[in-house]
Amino acid sequence: MQEHYFELVIKASSHIPIFSDFLADTLPVGFEETDDGFIIRSEDELDTIMWGLEQLREALQKATGEVIELEFKQTKLKNSDWVKVYQDSIQPLCIDKFYIHPTWDAPDANLINIAIDPALAFGTGHHPTTASALRAIAKYVKIGDRVLDVGCGSGILGVGAIKLGAVVDACDTDTACVENSQLNSELNSVKFNKLWEGSCSLTKDSYDVVVANIVADVLIFIANDLKCVVKKDGILILSGILEKYESKVLKFYQDFEILEKITQDEWVTFILKEGKK
Repeated sequence: MQEHYFELVIKASSHIPIFSDFLADTLPVGFEETDDGFIIRSEDELDTIMWGLEQLREALQKATGEVIELEFKQTKLKNSDWVKVYQDSIQPLCIDKFYIHPTWDAPDANLINIAIDPALAFGTGHHPTTASALRAIAKYVKIGDRVLDVGCGSGILGVGAIKLGAVVDACDTDTACVENSQLNSELNSVKFNKLWEGSCSLTKDSYDVVVANIVADVLIFIANDLKCVVKKDGILILSGILEKYESKVLKFYQDFEILEKITQDEWVTFILKEGKK
């Protein structure tokens, strides 16, 4: 163990899921999600990561026309036991009937447990979009339902649905996410019915519940694909939407009925039903 390690605190004004995906693809170590950004700890300096995030910020600003603010604070700290510091910072989380806990913490005997290894996971349940999607799954997924998790990331949403008794398929366009979902399903002693790299357009099946926790622009881009895989009278859960973009997203789902809107911080999750009355 080296004498020192580096801690990088990152704050982002918007597009946090996109920055999270970048870090998940780039970092050889895990990172901690906060309400407004991330914390990375490494025995190597993190200047290259800061440079990469700045490049991504500039590209996003050009693509969206928005002003996106990023703040960095890198600190060199004495390496007494940085792994323990990191583990202590990841606290278990109760979301409705689910209990999300890191692998080193004990499960809860009274709740449905989802174990996540934050060193591997791209979604730990602490971000409002994941938490709201889990609340929707807890309420709307029933035993025997066919469920599709689109953009599965860490697999936490699909694992939760499986533990509720659903038959779950999952997909992601990122190979690392597919591998991570597989690892987390094994960690929780459950199994996806089907798990593939690519979009939901690759399946010919239809589902009782389709959940997509993705950024607003992608939800718009794949709207037709999502609607095609929902059964008649099925449920579509859309998460990852900033409040200021909700009307923009809903314009592409006008043929669906809004059953519920879950709001947490500046994020919204919509539960829609196929076949608007």
